[in-house]
Amino acid sequence: MDNRPNIIFIITDQQRFDTIAALGHDHMDTPHMDRLVKEGVSFDNCFITAASCAPARASLFTGYYPHTTGIYKNADSWKRSWIEKFAESGYRCVNVGKMHSYPYHTPLGFHERYVVENKDRYLEERFYFDEWDKALKARGLIKQQRELYRKRSDYQEALGAFDWELPEDMHPDVFVGDTATWWLNSYPKTEPLFLQIGFPGPHPPYDPIPRYTKPYLQKNLPLMEVTPQELDDLPEPLKGLRKHNHEVDHDSVVLDLKPSREQRHRQRAYYLANVTMIDEKIGEILQALEKHGYLDNGLVVFCSDHGDCLTDHGHSQKWTMYDLITRVPMVVWAPGMFEGGRSIEGLCQHMDIGPALMELAGLEIPESFEARSVLPALKGESWTPRKYVYAEQIKDGILTDTEFMTMIRNQDWKLVHFLGMNCGQLFNLKEDPQETQNLWDHPEAGEAKQNLLDQLLEWHIESQINTQGWASDWR
Repeated sequence: MDNRPNIIFIITDQQRFDTIAALGHDHMDTPHMDRLVKEGVSFDNCFITAASCAPARASLFTGYYPHTTGIYKNADSWKRSWIEKFAESGYRCVNVGKMHSYPYHTPLGFHERYVVENKDRYLEERFYFDEWDKALKARGLIKQQRELYRKRSDYQEALGAFDWELPEDMHPDVFVGDTATWWLNSYPKTEPLFLQIGFPGPHPPYDPIPRYTKPYLQKNLPLMEVTPQELDDLPEPLKGLRKHNHEVDHDSVVLDLKPSREQRHRQRAYYLANVTMIDEKIGEILQALEKHGYLDNGLVVFCSDHGDCLTDHGHSQKWTMYDLITRVPMVVWAPGMFEGGRSIEGLCQHMDIGPALMELAGLEIPESFEARSVLPALKGESWTPRKYVYAEQIKDGILTDTEFMTMIRNQDWKLVHFLGMNCGQLFNLKEDPQETQNLWDHPEAGEAKQNLLDQLLEWHIESQINTQGWASDWR
């Protein structure tokens, strides 16, 4: 009998790190995420490798940085992952919901895929019909989408926040949660399970069921002050990003360049309500896992792929390198395996969970992996955090005013580099944890700036040497 652990990997899309009550954010209603935190191990300084969905997820499921995978933006070809190794070793590998591989339906190592992708697909395989599309068609329903939202009189002011008006069970996050529970209740438990559940939310449109929104509309929600000085100090590519997101409605969001506090509060309430909706579905999934014995020898990983500015820093969605984007919640819950109620403060990359899961499954970790296992930290053993973390983003249809953007961060400083440009961002994180004072051109920060630029160069060279030959094996 194969006694290797069942692995349940739950990923939300675009969920900020400050959206779980048990992590210190009392305005949230997240009892099931709270349970994972209180009984599990949370990585409080976990950073993604890219400022958009597909490249961040590709790093997570390959173990390499975007410049190594060649997957820099959404709709770049992504067809391979370390999930294949789980399948080859005897795991039953199942995906329910979003992975954001490309093409969407590529196997990636899964035996079964029940694909549910972005709520509002527009450019990437716009006419790919996923499981949710088919369910809506079977019910005779028309999906809420950009073309319909554009007809609303409040479209320009709504900041992407709209009520879900179709039947509750057809909301994409409800649909994904229910499909995962259905699968667990239907498939006979045999071989060890690797189950990835990808919720499309709280990615915009911010479209929760209204009964979840009402309590948040009545709360005093934290909103970061955005000053004229901060906006003036933005590097040119990020000024261009603001202008672009005002003129082009990505994911049904029109960025108002001077939103009122009421607009911002409403958007925040809708976004957080979607998190609570997902939390409720996670509770149902945990119940089904327990009912069928998957948790007797299993672990749950919970994380997101990146965050969302939600008008903080004057920006919409992602495509920037603020901690609100690059820092994500990551929790590993396995009461029978790891001592719970612990938080890990050291820096790690999002993809570092991959080799830890492979070790637990008895799989060999490739020598060229750029991901570093966090298994010692999970076990409570001696573990060396990363000294630096990195994230990358190439020019795409949204970040239009730079060829390439790279972030390097340690515990004290963050630098954002724009290829071939004299501008950038530099933040003293100890003195300015909210990243509002750009020190790029300040002489007193010159030594810190040069140290980070030198380390960025070393990282790229080391990465090229250590991963040579990898692409020919995987792409």
